[in-house]
Amino acid sequence: MYMELDGQGPRYAQLIRSLKSAILEARLAPGSRVPASRNLANELGISRNTVLAAYEQLQAEGFLHARVGSGSYVADIGNRLPTPPRLGAVPVAPLSDYARRALNASDGAFVPGHEHKGLRYNLQYGVPLTNPALASAWRREINRAVERAEFDYPDAQGLPALREQICDYLARRRGVAASADDVLVISGTQQAFALASRVLLDDGDSVVLEDPHYRGARQIFAAYGARVRGVRVDEEGLVPSALPNQARLAVVTPSHQFPTGALLPLARRVELLEWAARQHCWIIEDDYDGEFRFGGRPLAALKSLDRDGRVIYIGSYSKTLFPALRLGYMVLPASLREAFRAAKWLEDRGSNTLEQAALAHFMASGGFERHLRRAAQSLRARRAAMLAGLRKHAGGALEVVDSNAGMHLTAWLRSGSHADCERLAAHARERGLGLYTVAPYSLRTAARPGLLLGYAGLPPADIEAALRLLGRCLRETGLSA
Repeated sequence: MYMELDGQGPRYAQLIRSLKSAILEARLAPGSRVPASRNLANELGISRNTVLAAYEQLQAEGFLHARVGSGSYVADIGNRLPTPPRLGAVPVAPLSDYARRALNASDGAFVPGHEHKGLRYNLQYGVPLTNPALASAWRREINRAVERAEFDYPDAQGLPALREQICDYLARRRGVAASADDVLVISGTQQAFALASRVLLDDGDSVVLEDPHYRGARQIFAAYGARVRGVRVDEEGLVPSALPNQARLAVVTPSHQFPTGALLPLARRVELLEWAARQHCWIIEDDYDGEFRFGGRPLAALKSLDRDGRVIYIGSYSKTLFPALRLGYMVLPASLREAFRAAKWLEDRGSNTLEQAALAHFMASGGFERHLRRAAQSLRARRAAMLAGLRKHAGGALEVVDSNAGMHLTAWLRSGSHADCERLAAHARERGLGLYTVAPYSLRTAARPGLLLGYAGLPPADIEAALRLLGRCLRETGLSA
């Protein structure tokens, strides 16, 4: 009998899978004797104990039965198990509407890292700083949390100590007045959008997004069956006069518009709130990259102007700390607190308690804000290197949007089309440079062609080298001035 191991996992598990396949596919007939453990071990080059462990497991599951003094035999399982489907066969049971929409919206984005292979320099937006000091500090906080932890189910709303720290931080840094009861601890921005979809939307309801916008928002609202509508953005952010007459929810980034970096002026913020009141519409304020500013005084959050209880403020620690820390928060109007708590409880019973405790102490001890100050210094140097490199190597071809915040810059192509921009990105990738266009973040093909240039993930010397390579790619594609 020919047996083959697939090389995945422990050898006894590989042998179990191989024998099961042979039995289910009738390559081993009911009643036939399987090889003696010593013989099979010699054939496969594995230990006899490994074979015995596999045989015992298959006997326990009913695939084999042992005869005293005779060995092990294939059990007659008859029609109790279905015939294995052909590789790639369509499932018999159809997927739900949500599953079909989710697969269509995600477009493979849930497979991380595959698009970065072979790159010398990656100018991807949203990549946070790599900070060894933060890793050491976080290790200490986790160890401290473990020593003091109560290993019970978490409070679905979030650890009270962390919610208090979030309130204190937002009051001082963003002008948001909230109590711990208003705060819901979540796993990040995506969960905020998912919960909002469940709590606030029915199939076919309209959701307004800035255009261009964060693609993850569009994907999740589309997956939940919403009608996504884009609203024009200019150099000052969302244009209130372009807002539709009917919508159930609007998602905005007033402090640092993604991806253009625009800061929404006070007058437009007031117009937006007045529109929401007229439409009986909810607003999600995503304070994207609001912590990192390099000039001027930031405006207080839109939430601080909300008098009607229509603004849901959301924040995340993925950029300020690291993406593996799946923690964020929502500051909810009083009228929505119970519904969102219930939705969060039903979804996952609450976020990781140990990491919440570690973060609460990190914030209370001042470690979080010390980290933000150090990170801002590093980002300022990298931003300066990015601006200098763009002027030197691509100034004639790219128009850089003046943004004093965040971890990336947007640069519009001075001449050329979306196709030219995609051609540039593809050519750069062949040269080992990761470039990312604005087009996937827009609903309107008429949006201006441009690039998102992330600078947080590279030291200044590498940024200079990357932009030198960008200049070369612009020349080679005929897009340089």
